[in-house]
Amino acid sequence: MKPEFTLQQDVSLQSLNSFGINAQAHRFLCIENLSQLQALWQQTQADAELAALPRLVLGGGSNVVLSDRLPHLVLHMAIMGCELLDETEDCFIVRAGAGENWHEFVLWTLDQGFGGLENLSLIPGTVGASPIQNIGAYGLEMQDCFHSLTAFDFSTGELKTFYKQDCAFDYRDSIFKSGEQNRFVIVDVGFALPKQWLPRLNYGDVAKYLQEHDIDEPTPIDVSNAIIAIRRRKLPDPAVVGNAGSFFKNPIVSAELRNKILQQHPNCVSYPQTNGEFKLAAGWLIEQCGWKGLRRKTVGVYEKQALVLVNLGGATGAEVRALAQDIQVDVCRKFGVQLEVEPVFV
Repeated sequence: MKPEFTLQQDVSLQSLNSFGINAQAHRFLCIENLSQLQALWQQTQADAELAALPRLVLGGGSNVVLSDRLPHLVLHMAIMGCELLDETEDCFIVRAGAGENWHEFVLWTLDQGFGGLENLSLIPGTVGASPIQNIGAYGLEMQDCFHSLTAFDFSTGELKTFYKQDCAFDYRDSIFKSGEQNRFVIVDVGFALPKQWLPRLNYGDVAKYLQEHDIDEPTPIDVSNAIIAIRRRKLPDPAVVGNAGSFFKNPIVSAELRNKILQQHPNCVSYPQTNGEFKLAAGWLIEQCGWKGLRRKTVGVYEKQALVLVNLGGATGAEVRALAQDIQVDVCRKFGVQLEVEPVFV
């Protein structure tokens, strides 16, 4: 039987990663439907060489830093579709294919009259990548609205449904990133969006925007517009300047270390956590070390936000990694804080 896919060889991934790194994939396959995944899995059962290739699943490529040459089988997820799957007394259950653009999906939910995801507007990437990273912004994490997802299990060739308790969600983390990153391929993701919607306005920039625009009783679309405006003002467009968004996680530190930092830096930005620890603003720490706006040939630190590393033209994965490591060393030396990167180096 003729396979339902055609593997390509030595394919450039420059347009498939938001950093714009011109990586070359040894083998490449665009996945547009589930049958292609199933056919690929069947082929790996008969082809030992194909089965031995490491797999890399790419959506929008917004959370990876790629090496120049990848000895991988790269699967580009392009399964599309958005639908209202069900509704309960409290929620609308919506589902989207893994290949859907995340921001376009958020706008689709708002067009349908469903609030809940508006604080995650304009985050780059795809729907399928959102649970891997447990994306979050402006007081909301993806897990707060997550219902379930369907994933293809490459160890068995079967589909598996994951509910929230199965995913081990944590700050910018999940089982798909830290535990089973090479086993499952996410096919679609479902979200439970509340019928009794309440705005999340606990970030000052959002409240300020609404006040400046004389919006006293914001709708989900109002909040989304505020988030979009704020993000466009602070962050570079990956289509113009290659980047992976926030490059470092905001570190969680002990109260003792936070107080020690405050003694020398009274304007240190910190947020109390429920367990008595404190979250520090990684961008503030990096800026205090003098990195904001720094340019190093092909890579640099964005002049408007020290948390963002940028491709100034022709950057390689190795150059991005070297810059990130130098920043980590400086922040640790100055503050005793070890920054952890958000993107995955491949």
